[in-house]
Amino acid sequence: MVAGTDSRRRVLHGSALESPLMRPARALDALNFFLADVQDGLGPYLAVYLLTMQHWDQAGTGMVLAIGGIAGLVAQAPAGALVDAVRARRALIAVAAVAVTADCLFTPIWPAFWPVAAMKVISGTAAAVFPPALAAITLGLVGHKAYTRRTGRNQVFNHAGNACAAAAAGGLSLWYGPIVVFALLGFMAVASLVSVLMIPADAIDNDLARGLDHASDAGTPAAPSGLRVLLTCRPLLIFAACVALFHFANAAMLPLVGQKLAQQDLKQGTALMSACIVGAQVVMVPMAALVGRKADSWGRKPLFMAGFVMLGVRGALYTVSSDPH
Repeated sequence: MVAGTDSRRRVLHGSALESPLMRPARALDALNFFLADVQDGLGPYLAVYLLTMQHWDQAGTGMVLAIGGIAGLVAQAPAGALVDAVRARRALIAVAAVAVTADCLFTPIWPAFWPVAAMKVISGTAAAVFPPALAAITLGLVGHKAYTRRTGRNQVFNHAGNACAAAAAGGLSLWYGPIVVFALLGFMAVASLVSVLMIPADAIDNDLARGLDHASDAGTPAAPSGLRVLLTCRPLLIFAACVALFHFANAAMLPLVGQKLAQQDLKQGTALMSACIVGAQVVMVPMAALVGRKADSWGRKPLFMAGFVMLGVRGALYTVSSDPH
């Protein structure tokens, strides 16, 4: 069984060969592309929409974004446990995409504070499912050895999807206004539903998807780690703290910049935000490919340190000028 699985993964991700076994790889590419914007929900665009179209103040806008962000943060550990516990990971992604779509449809209809906050809690909780579910499906498809390279490819398509969606949102908003973002995100959510259903369920090895590996002799997977490891593994705790600090520093930057730009030019706030996103994603596409290819040989710590340093530089540069260009 193990030999068959390994050979299947070599065909799926080797130099190869177009065959029916390439279908999961192509579907995973499409899923990462269309899920790019869906993962973040309305994100910084919501701030622009609420400020320019609904005339909210900055305090209310920031509070709604904070509520959604906190909900997503609290949901991450339960979402990871849920993804690990179930086999129907494709269905989890589908349900989460539907929840984000509901947010897109509901917010323009009832743009009052508490309804919007409630939808941000729902979409923020749903979005917490995407990263562990994508990681599990990827690992279940390609195995441990090809995981780093495949993750780099996932991120290439993710950032390419973000760039294309942002460019489309920026261009269309000049004709239809900021509300076009809701329709665009809804379209990408539906496309992600189609993409995830194109991945055959039997192509995903459930044991590999849980991070386990088949023993060389008996083919029996090792026992999974218990919940205690989350509180007792010191390297994991240090890494979790680093990631948490990174997101606390990074998550609010672009929405705050979006608010600043929207106040300067109410008509072009969405287009200016899109330009910021496209600029970032254009850099991230080649960086994702580089990290996917070199992380195993270079090591992860130097790459993380480079990212942490760049975040500090980014924050400092934002204070230098408020000129959109």
